[in-house]
Amino acid sequence: MLKKIIYKCLGVGCLALSLTACVTPSAIQKTENRAVPASYVNSLDTTNTGTFGWRSYFDDPYLAALIDTALQHNQELNITLQEIEISKNEVRVRKGEYLPSVGIRAGAGVDKVGRFTNIGAMEANTNIEGDRAMPEPVPDFMVGAFANWEVDVWHKLRNAKKAAVYRYLSSVEGRNFMVTNLISEIADAYYELLALDNELAIVQQNIELQQNALRIVKVQKEATRVTELAVRRFEAQLLHTQRLQYDIQQKIIETENQLNFLVGRFPQPIIRPTGAFVQLTPATVQAGIPAQLLANRPDIKQAELELAAAKLDVKVAKALFYPSVGITAGIGYQAFNPSFLLNPESLLYTLAGDLAAPLVNRNALKASYYSANAKQLQAVFNYERTILKAYIEVLNQVSKIDNLEKSYDLKSREVEAFNHSVSISKDLFASARADYMEVLLTQREALEAKFELIETKKEQLIARVQVYRALGGGWK
Repeated sequence: MLKKIIYKCLGVGCLALSLTACVTPSAIQKTENRAVPASYVNSLDTTNTGTFGWRSYFDDPYLAALIDTALQHNQELNITLQEIEISKNEVRVRKGEYLPSVGIRAGAGVDKVGRFTNIGAMEANTNIEGDRAMPEPVPDFMVGAFANWEVDVWHKLRNAKKAAVYRYLSSVEGRNFMVTNLISEIADAYYELLALDNELAIVQQNIELQQNALRIVKVQKEATRVTELAVRRFEAQLLHTQRLQYDIQQKIIETENQLNFLVGRFPQPIIRPTGAFVQLTPATVQAGIPAQLLANRPDIKQAELELAAAKLDVKVAKALFYPSVGITAGIGYQAFNPSFLLNPESLLYTLAGDLAAPLVNRNALKASYYSANAKQLQAVFNYERTILKAYIEVLNQVSKIDNLEKSYDLKSREVEAFNHSVSISKDLFASARADYMEVLLTQREALEAKFELIETKKEQLIARVQVYRALGGGWK
């Protein structure tokens, strides 16, 4: 009676421990928010410039040639391609984990046991067949195939494989996002280079004008119409403008080298047009609706795939608390003499199954589960942050394009007014109706206004590039 009670208590205890082993700790869950505003600036037009290919969006053949070369030779992009290959191989590893593993084993050995042992005594008194005694020492030859398989009852291994697939796809989207950024960087540097070329041309034109003005002032000084102070002031302004051209030339060299670096080659001259930069007209950009960002932006899709992988990681960590089922099997031949190796009597086979579950000291499993859940929460927040960042980037660039268009119109009129002022100031100075300081100030302000006009045009073109990047264009 006492034994029955003890057995029942042990059975209940084992059952309780088994149930406890399958209980997983609780964790905080959060569902991602995919909602975005209905429009950017109260426009529901679904035409989206971000869906255009980069070749059709950038119609400058010199810029297109740079981008095309960069997509083949940029080192950072090629490094990312190798990371994609690494992710692809990780998928193969995970896929192999839930498939049976089969191996071939062959071996040979010799075994000598003591005569005065139970095995030695049995071998001494055992014949193989008839009067043929057991050889001493005993050789051992074996060849066979063996298999191991963990039955994926809780989809632990399959979920791990799916998570690896999502991370592989995420790395592909990361490469697409890098392509988008690379095209944007090249276009930005290209327009920066064109702007610097035009600034240098303007400076050189002003140097010629100021040299002529200095000669006139020197003549007027000889005629005692102006003092030496006027000559020195004109000379100082000329030197200042001459210094500007060397600053611009250095910036041109640095910008060319930056472009060559992005293209993936050693420094060489960048072929580019020499036409009037301010005559370039930015094309009309259509932003579509914010919901299109979820499909167009590679970084949003990358964050979404990372989130999907993180969710599966939680399931994998949760499945570690459940019992695992394993099957081992083997078949082959084993004999002490190679001549007997393929006899039917030498056949051996084994088949076994095992069930294992963690009972006590599950701190490592709990830590892995909590870590996986925390990474899932991180992925949720990162996904929401990426959507918010993308929306704000597009909204900023759409607003910037509109404001730069108005600013450029006003700046063009300002430059035109300064050009007239320079001509008028020279005529007035020649007729002694204006002071030389007015001439100097007008020339300096006119030069600054021309620089600002070029800067505004450059910002217009770069804003066009940035809104294309913000919309997710360039990788298709």
